Amino acid sequence: AIPVALPMVLSVTMAVGAEKLARMRAIVSRLVAIEELAGADMLCADKTGTLTQNKLKVGDPLPAPGVGTDELLVAAALASNADDADAIDAAVLARARQVTDEGAHRVVSFTPFDPVRKRTEAQVEVAGRRIVVSKGAPQVIVDLAAPDEETRKAIDSTVEHLAQHGQRTIAVSRQQDGRWQYLGLLPVFDPPREDSAAVIERARQMGLQVKMITGDHDAIARQIAGELGIGRQIASAGELFAAGSEREVTQRIEAAAGVARVFPEHKFRIVKALQDEGHIVAMTGDGVNDAPALKQADVGIAVSGATDAARAAADLVLTAPGLSVITAAIEEARRIFERMTSYATFRIAETIRVLLFMTLSIVVFDFYPVTAVMIVLLAVLNDFPIMMIAYDNAPVAPRPVRWDMPRVLTVAGTLGATGVASTFLLFWYVDAVLHLPRETIQTVIFLKLLVAGHLTIYITRNQRFFWRPPWPSARLFLTCEATQVAGTLIAVYGVAVSPIGWSYALAIWAYALASMVVGGLAAAGTRRLLDERAVHQTRYLSRTGASLSGHLPSGK
Repeated sequence: AIPVALPMVLSVTMAVGAEKLARMRAIVSRLVAIEELAGADMLCADKTGTLTQNKLKVGDPLPAPGVGTDELLVAAALASNADDADAIDAAVLARARQVTDEGAHRVVSFTPFDPVRKRTEAQVEVAGRRIVVSKGAPQVIVDLAAPDEETRKAIDSTVEHLAQHGQRTIAVSRQQDGRWQYLGLLPVFDPPREDSAAVIERARQMGLQVKMITGDHDAIARQIAGELGIGRQIASAGELFAAGSEREVTQRIEAAAGVARVFPEHKFRIVKALQDEGHIVAMTGDGVNDAPALKQADVGIAVSGATDAARAAADLVLTAPGLSVITAAIEEARRIFERMTSYATFRIAETIRVLLFMTLSIVVFDFYPVTAVMIVLLAVLNDFPIMMIAYDNAPVAPRPVRWDMPRVLTVAGTLGATGVASTFLLFWYVDAVLHLPRETIQTVIFLKLLVAGHLTIYITRNQRFFWRPPWPSARLFLTCEATQVAGTLIAVYGVAVSPIGWSYALAIWAYALASMVVGGLAAAGTRRLLDERAVHQTRYLSRTGASLSGHLPSGK
């Protein structure tokens, strides 16, 4: 009666699914993450490199008055790391390659960009004297150079104008004789991926809310999010967390299409706030600063080209760029979840059916319906088809799925009860009407339990009627039928059991098939009643404003 195979079958199902995901270029580092990916209803997507191509290009430089274009580009190039260039450094160096005179400058020290300071800095020797150059976020560089109010307003206006056209800006400054000088702006454009808009729409159809998380300016985020169809309701991280209760902050996050100007701690807090509201959150990231949020998320996704720290913190590591891998992985995760639900339902129904029938037979009729050898044979022959459930064809649920154990237990209980009733009806007939010997009755019951049990797999694997697609996979079907045939031959010819002959065996097959139709109709009717109840409950909750989390049936 103890389902000792349950952990093994579920682990194998997830392992087989993980292998398929790996072929889709999504490597699973934690098997349980497959369940959580199937139930994810919120996707927080990093903009750069995930929604966009991460192929930055520097536009026409905008030098400050009295500063030459070449002078601006040289300073920006010196403030870039040529040995380990990130996307921005590479774009700046490529743009400045034609004018940079590397022989006239020597970089003494270099401080790379970090998400808190938001700028790089290099100490450079030029003609025997030392200067400091820096590039980074405009607001940081402007504060560093501290220009007059008119200049500051002009810079902010230019940054805002470029941001409205989807271009981020890099500001450059230089320190000489202890005083910082603002040198100008470099427009940088990172175009969206060609498939991002279609993939986001597909994610929405699958029941996921997609939120863009970026450190860029609000206007840039608004422009890109608008192009991709995410929405233009972009919130600034500083304003988002500035004031209000945790509940109010969470409501703002849920209402926003994305969050801009985020720091690493903001990403963590966004994920945590959504989880506290009952969402299952998937989070993408690629940098060291993304690791805390990836670790906190239900499904941390390290995108293609992510750092080792991000990969170590993630549950899913993508080796192909873009979001299309994520939506494909979610579809496969939902198939895997359907297989696990199918097996759990079957295992519970089978346990009820066999255990309850055997117990009642012993207690009420003082009759052991199967021998110890038959129990062993049932266990062995059952193991083969249940392992093939991991390879079965399964539908993709249109919405995020979660374990709904009341539903699983109700459907399984219905199947178990109909199975017990049909087996007792058969026992009464062969005993009271046909007056067969008890040894022959035991073989009849053994064959009925085996054949009907395997047929129950076909009922539990489909949320609709068992004769509707998707059809069973070839591996599952052939294994089920092979073990049924093996059990039939054992019963017919009496291998370690009393033989019953072909006439009784074929009659039991016909009876089991008829019982399968009755069980299938009972299961389908139970699921329909549960669905209607869930819909009514959902409508009531929506009218009262209560949380819908956990009340929707699997796939609804």
